[in-house]
This record gives sequence, structure tokens and C-alpha cells, in this order.
Amino acid sequence: MSAATQQEFEQVASQAAAAREGDRVEEAIGLYRRGVALRADWTEGWWYLATLYYDADNYAEAARAFAVAARQQPKSGAPFAMLGLCEFQLGQYDAAFNHIQQGHAIGLGDNVELTHVMRYHEGLLSILKGEFERAQQTLGTLSYEGLKTEELIIALGLAALRRGMLPKEVTTTYPDRDLIRRVGLAEHFAAQKNIPDAQREYELVARDYAKTPDVQYAYGRFLLVNRDDDGALAAFQREIENYPKHALARIQIAYIKLKNREPQAGLPFAEEAAKLNPRLPLSHFLLGRLLLETGQTPRAIEELETAERMVPDYPQTYFQLSRAYAKANRKADAEHARETFLQLNKKAEQAGAQGQPRPDGMPADDNAKPNESAPNKH
Repeated sequence: MSAATQQEFEQVASQAAAAREGDRVEEAIGLYRRGVALRADWTEGWWYLATLYYDADNYAEAARAFAVAARQQPKSGAPFAMLGLCEFQLGQYDAAFNHIQQGHAIGLGDNVELTHVMRYHEGLLSILKGEFERAQQTLGTLSYEGLKTEELIIALGLAALRRGMLPKEVTTTYPDRDLIRRVGLAEHFAAQKNIPDAQREYELVARDYAKTPDVQYAYGRFLLVNRDDDGALAAFQREIENYPKHALARIQIAYIKLKNREPQAGLPFAEEAAKLNPRLPLSHFLLGRLLLETGQTPRAIEELETAERMVPDYPQTYFQLSRAYAKANRKADAEHARETFLQLNKKAEQAGAQGQPRPDGMPADDNAKPNESAPNKH
């Protein structure tokens, strides 16, 4: 850059800052555009240009500028998060999810407001992807931290009821708005550890909407999380009575039976769930576990390997595979599965420390600890 160009750049940068601080948006945008044209590596200029566009709801131009800022600051999470927020507004949901996740992984430092906005949109994107349990976990952290907005309540209700839509679509005239809001409020209380109020809300909803799809299932999941296995079993049974093809309710019953050391009783529910929804990884994982516990090792291996192919980064699948291979006297395979489990489990623990939820629908398995019952090398 020549001395004259450098002098021009410094003058433009100063004028741009003054215009931005004076809330002269159009003038500031024009000046920042001139500034980055004069010096393409001016990261601060790209950032302020992007934020000005974003505040003006010009998400396409904001996304282009945030993309440049992200390339120039690969170790800063904020440009990636903001790029994802722009892509969300533009309906580019896959790209938005990837960039928000990238921003989350890099970190936003002490920018609490942006962290909350990012996490909220991450939850919405999980809903759109059909990853409802992941959405509940992500959105629930916001409730736990004291946030309470109408949009958050509606989003929690959508996640719990497994409705793949955005809160803005649940207008005041939407037929199920009351149901969605009431379930969301119950989930909000639950996330805040206010279990009595959550229980009260869920009991009323389960009574008032006794036959509505997924209401009994959502209530059952709440009860299961709060260690009321008998109440959860009853709720899941009611869901199946209402909707006989409800695979997830069967999976939850099978999981309760497994947890309570009744694998033979849980096996029929898991078998039916795998037939009803063969594309659901959890159905194969749980069926494999129950087959293993009932001594049907070859079939257990088949089901667990199917789950592995569908969700290759879930550590507990490899833990169970290591047990199954050991029972089948496949020592090399058992050792490989054990090592994979240890590696993935370490990554999962690190992700958990950063508040990142596990793969959707896959349970937290308290029977699988790295140093307890996994087959060893000998």
C-alpha cells in the first residue's frame, strides 16, 4: 500500500467510525465499503460493515462480510456465529447449523448476549433437523440460566411435542398454540429444576389433551427424567394405546425394562420399535443391548453394528460392541471397539463440559464407564 493510499485509508477508517458512532448507518456502510476496498485485510472494517448490514436486516450482505471476517479470524467464534445467524434468516439452515456449531466450538468468550442468541438458534435448527431431544437440551440451558421469553417457551413446547417448525409459525391463531405453550412452560419449569410446577403443568396438559399425539410421550419423558419409572411406563403405554405405531414410546418402555434389569420383558417392545422405525439408530442400539443381555449375542452384534453405521461417533455403541465381541470370542474386534469407545468417550466428556449435547435420541448410559466393565486387553 502506497503512502497516499495508506493516508486515504486512515482518513476513511476514522470517518467510518465517526459515522457508526453517530448512528449514521448508510454513511457508515458506504465508508466501511470504501475502507475494505482500500485494504482487504481490514478485519475490523469487515466486522463493522457486517454488523451494520445485520442491524439493517440486510442479511445477504451481512453474511458476505461476516464470511470474510471469519476467514480472517479463524480462532474467533463470533464471526462464525454471526454468519450462521445471517444464514438462518436467509433460510440456509444447514449452513447456519454448521457455522453456529463452529462458533460454539471455538467459543465466544464473555459475550453472554451473543452466546444466548446463538444457543437459541442452535435449538431452533435442531428442531428443524428433527433432533428434538438435542433441541430440548440446548434450549433448556437457556431456561436454567434464567431466560424466559414467549419465543423460548414456544420453542421448548415444539421440541417436547416433536413438531418440526419454528416459533414464528405458531401464531396466535395456530390451532395447537395453547397446547404447545403449556408444554413449553412445563419444560421451562423442569429446566429450571422447579419440578413441582413442571409436574403440575404436565398433569393438567396430559388430562386436557389426553388423546393428542405425543402429549403422553412428552409427559412420560419428563417423568422418566425425574425418576418416576412407574408413571413414565403408564404414560408411554397410554401413548401406544392412542397411537399403536408409536415407536419411541416402545423404545422408552424397553429402556426402562433394561434399566430395571428386566431385559426379557423389554425385548418385545424393542423388536416392535425396530420394525416400526428401522431408520432410527436408537431402536437398533437398544435392541442390540437387550439381545446381548438375553444371551442372543450374534443378533446383538448385528443390531449394534447397524447402530454404529448410523451414528458412528456415539461412544456407548462401541462399549456394547466390545462386550458383544468378547462374548463371541472375537478378541481383536473387542479390543478395537474398546479403544474406539475410550477415544470417543473422552471427546464426548470434553464436549459435555462445553455444554454440547449427545447425539439426538441416544441415551446417556450410566452402565458404561471407561474403567469398569469394558473388556480389557487380556
